[in-house]
Amino acid sequence: MLKPQRSVLLRTGPKPKIDSDPHPADQHVGRQIATVRVQSDVSQAQLARSIGISFQQLQKYENARNRVSASMLYEIARSLGVPVSRFFEGLPGNDETRVEARPLPVDERLDFIASAEGRRLIEGLVNLPPRLRGRISSLVSALGEELVLLDTKAESETAGESAPAECKTV
Repeated sequence: MLKPQRSVLLRTGPKPKIDSDPHPADQHVGRQIATVRVQSDVSQAQLARSIGISFQQLQKYENARNRVSASMLYEIARSLGVPVSRFFEGLPGNDETRVEARPLPVDERLDFIASAEGRRLIEGLVNLPPRLRGRISSLVSALGEELVLLDTKAESETAGESAPAECKTV
């Protein structure tokens, strides 16, 4: 008895690239989880503990490295005291009137807080005595204001040099 032969597909070109970037909706939901958590003054560790996951897993949800399941999103919303729909607010195409919604502005502070550098900085600050923490906070604010002033001054000087001189025709 003859066995049927399987056809073999030979790939002649390079292996197709699988898109590894998170879906924009997953990024939006992750940012919204982080936003609501920060606004509620809840740490990643506190929220993770309350929903029964590790804080590393919560970080992955907030950074959209892992997708949040519907049941987990429900638990996060319940723990933070918000409706599940809160995490989808501002997502384009998600409004009831079907008018194109503008996405919420991305707050760079949340991206920094969620980064490894931001977490290390916050952990270091939390370990300091409150008085010293306040002084360091004031120092960082003053440095930021000084840099803004220097940038503004440099931009105005550059604009003055590159502006064409007025020409009058006689």
